[in-house]
Amino acid sequence: MNVFRLIGDLSHLLAIIILLLKIWKTRSCAGVSGKSQILFSLVFITRYLDLFTNFISVYNSVMKIIYLLTSLGTVYLMYFKFKATYDSNHDTFRIEFLVVPVGGLSFLVNHDFTPLEILWTFSIYLESVAILPQLFMISKTGEAETITSHYLFALGSYRALYIINWVYRYYTEGFFDLIAIVAGCVQTILYCDFFYLYITKVLKGKQLKLPA
Repeated sequence: MNVFRLIGDLSHLLAIIILLLKIWKTRSCAGVSGKSQILFSLVFITRYLDLFTNFISVYNSVMKIIYLLTSLGTVYLMYFKFKATYDSNHDTFRIEFLVVPVGGLSFLVNHDFTPLEILWTFSIYLESVAILPQLFMISKTGEAETITSHYLFALGSYRALYIINWVYRYYTEGFFDLIAIVAGCVQTILYCDFFYLYITKVLKGKQLKLPA
């Protein structure tokens, strides 16, 4: 654990809290991609199968449980409790185009050909592209609510901070995980255009609008 990973984890947690509060307080999930939330739930389910078999620390276990429960809770709110507010007409990204190639890649490129390791690798690859349905939805509608923009910025910041964490760990511990680093870089690159628009528009009080 180092300060960059800690801040990254807190940024990730902040993103989740922002999203849940937005849905609960407005009683609406308008502007939020349910497909991205399904993918994030799948990421956490496949990554944390070792929750009760591989204890690292209380902090690690608590964060895993929080991510699992909040991601599944978000899916529940979107597809059941506030289903009437879910904009399925604009959330049309074909997630099978992400899940199938990622699944195949996780079998071909992994650290160890075991079920848990393949599922962990699958979760890393899938997380790198899980935000695509949300970005696609925003580009399709042409704009995003300010609170949704804050959620995306916090989520993107978490991944960017993890890249700094990996650099720090390489120079201090000699730790290097090529799969996680490459996937993390891909994920951060997907946020780059959004980061620019967020800084130049949202922080100045303007509504975020993306080109269709």
